[in-house]
Amino acid sequence: MARASTDFIAIGGNRHPSAADWDTQSGLLAFGADRNVAIWNPLDEAHHGITALLSGHTGKVNVVKFLPTQSAGQIIISGSVDKTIRIWQRYEALHTSFAGIAILRDHESSINAIAVQQGSNIFVSGSADATARIWKIDSSKQSELKVELLQTINITPRFFPLAVAFSALPASPRSFVLAVAGTRNIIQIYVADPADGKMIFKLQASLAGHEGWIRALTFTCENDRQSPDLLLASASQDKYIRLWRIHEGEELPPAITAGSGSALGTLAKSLSNKAHRFGAGRMKYSVTFEALLLGHEDWVYTASWRPNNEGKAQLLSASADNSMTIWEPDASSGIWVSVARLGEISATKGSTTATGSTGGFWVGLWSPTGEAVASLGRTGSWRLWNYDRRQDLWLQGVAVSGHVKDVMGISWGKDGKYLLSTGSDQTTRLYAEWKRGQRRSWHEFSRPQIHGYDLNCIDSLGSSQFISGADEKLLRVFDKPKTIAHLLERLCGIKEPRSEELPDAANIPVLGLSNKAIQAVDELLATNGGAQEALHHGSVAHNAILDLDYPPLEDHLARHTLWPEREKLYGHGYEISAVTSSYDGSLVATACKASSINHAVIRLFKTKEWHEVKPPLVAHSLTVTSLRFSEDDQYLLSVGRDRQWVVFKRDLGREAIYKLSNSNPKGHSRMILEAAWGPVKAGRIFATAGRDKLVSAAAVNIWVKMDLMPALTQVKIWGAQDAMFFCKNTITSSIPVTAVDFLRTLVGGKLCLAYGTEDGGINIFGSNPKDLMFVKLFVFDTRFAAPPQFQQLVGLDQNLTFTIQRYSIKGYYATILEATAATPNN
Repeated sequence: MARASTDFIAIGGNRHPSAADWDTQSGLLAFGADRNVAIWNPLDEAHHGITALLSGHTGKVNVVKFLPTQSAGQIIISGSVDKTIRIWQRYEALHTSFAGIAILRDHESSINAIAVQQGSNIFVSGSADATARIWKIDSSKQSELKVELLQTINITPRFFPLAVAFSALPASPRSFVLAVAGTRNIIQIYVADPADGKMIFKLQASLAGHEGWIRALTFTCENDRQSPDLLLASASQDKYIRLWRIHEGEELPPAITAGSGSALGTLAKSLSNKAHRFGAGRMKYSVTFEALLLGHEDWVYTASWRPNNEGKAQLLSASADNSMTIWEPDASSGIWVSVARLGEISATKGSTTATGSTGGFWVGLWSPTGEAVASLGRTGSWRLWNYDRRQDLWLQGVAVSGHVKDVMGISWGKDGKYLLSTGSDQTTRLYAEWKRGQRRSWHEFSRPQIHGYDLNCIDSLGSSQFISGADEKLLRVFDKPKTIAHLLERLCGIKEPRSEELPDAANIPVLGLSNKAIQAVDELLATNGGAQEALHHGSVAHNAILDLDYPPLEDHLARHTLWPEREKLYGHGYEISAVTSSYDGSLVATACKASSINHAVIRLFKTKEWHEVKPPLVAHSLTVTSLRFSEDDQYLLSVGRDRQWVVFKRDLGREAIYKLSNSNPKGHSRMILEAAWGPVKAGRIFATAGRDKLVSAAAVNIWVKMDLMPALTQVKIWGAQDAMFFCKNTITSSIPVTAVDFLRTLVGGKLCLAYGTEDGGINIFGSNPKDLMFVKLFVFDTRFAAPPQFQQLVGLDQNLTFTIQRYSIKGYYATILEATAATPNN
């Protein structure tokens, strides 16, 4: 029986302060990644990266929280722009470990915040409908888990909650305190008193002092006192963090000031220490202002207390000023001071180019032991710092990265040893396998292009060159720099035969879009004034910058891994829609978005001197969506939104000239989105896929009511016969097919074809080349990690072992899949 597994997932995190959580029990970190919840173990020594995606939300995930419970096991709660809250429960039997068990639809707008209490089955959600809702998970029955809505708090005065915090009161463990804040400069304190007989939260205080929206709230219990108090930290867009003390007893706690009024200037006026009193569980409490933490230069997005603080409270804050700060009270004075600052210097703040800053940190999280911290930046990539007690330093470690918007194109290097991807987040990324001993793991090793326009397509021109097309109406060709070639050879075993001929490195000039080649210098040569000045302006680089024994960190990727630009290709009048290169690397075919035959042309360029081959190829009337050369470069296949496919044949004796050979104006009933040639050994065959509508809307409605799955679209297989191409077979699908590709080699004498659907699914079929009767081999559901019992697995050959080397899937993330079949020895 054949089997398949996900080898690598690359995806960026959502830029929302509440979109991630690090579980104190399992050590897993879960974060929102577009409409998914990604699962990652940051402290995994094997660096496997993201291990699963939990799919189900139809809008961007804004908030993720772990809810550790004793009776229900490990639970993840996620909230989304789609107005729903989803509950995920851990099941060791599933490959993803988590399965969706409940969907809560009571909120009327986007979910922005969720708070939980460890050991309690209660959680709180805050939404843009100006309500906070109290929920209880009933897990009394192991086979069934129910979620009950206990209370809806309509926030008055009306504001949208962006942060909620929830805790039990120390002296009254059955009493709970809830803090709610958001798009006003106040914090509302609600208290639930068990003496009332119900879990009903009532407003007890409104804390004033902040001068901007409040982004984060978090409670901790202060353990260094005989009667422990609660500390509440609030982080705001006014650049400050405020600490508030909830104290048990009639007497107020001793006042702790951050300094004299004269020293604080105008800030002293806002440091009101008004006591707010309330009662719960026959106990009296007070809420007072404790401290003002100054130091950040921009909005503060998150604040979190260190777990296992060993008697000393420590607070981690993440800010848009590109830094994270660790705060703790001074042992002698009690004044809160910064004891560590992680991230970047503020001198580069505000710049978003490859040589500037990353745009700030949106999330800052402690590890379960407090010996590591993780942060998420504007680029969607994570950073990880580990504390080295011996050196008393925070050292950065390997984390995960990925695109934060649609991945529009992927391409394997011509030798298949690395993967290139490009997308609407205006970046191009290179992924390769890090090899060290017996361990293997995939990572981002270069960010060759950081652009000012959305990137739509990409293709490799060889082991050291690629071409990409963007909305700027032109295409750019890039060369691999020597620094990246040496890095890939050292860590991945990818040898570049002509590495000494490559340029040293690259950078982006100020206000420019073109990556310029720069010189790399040794450390000793950079000590003179001229070289230092050149380093400062980015015209040269240190040779040692990428002399690493681990994959590049986000700091390296964002600044030092660009590829220099070799050439620009002009001619198209609109946004580039498709690009492909010939297998021998001598030609490039390109197309752009079009609504008329004048712009729907295909342009060919010679890669030796980068001259256009004229005249352009004319056949389509609307946008060409895909271009493919046959494996021997004798044919060029194009498909488009005009529903037709066209085959151009190379002119004998003139390798750069292609002429119209065959076309089908009605190849599909709707637009064709993708096409691919089969291997030459299988004969002249190709596949096309699109949005066919094979049944009427009335029939679809009837079938849906009957819980049947109608076939709405097709992958068509075309074969050559007497110099013409005819439809030999079809593969039906209920979901529009957006990508298709053949394995370039025959496996056991059989063809392998993969296609991707609009909902993110991947299907793999096999066939005998003679009859082209395709049989389903694998089905990957939209999570790429479905439980085995829900996958259809059919062995192609009992002695078969193969790897899917190339396929083109356009979606939010790219995955590399390895599929193997059982052998008689297994």
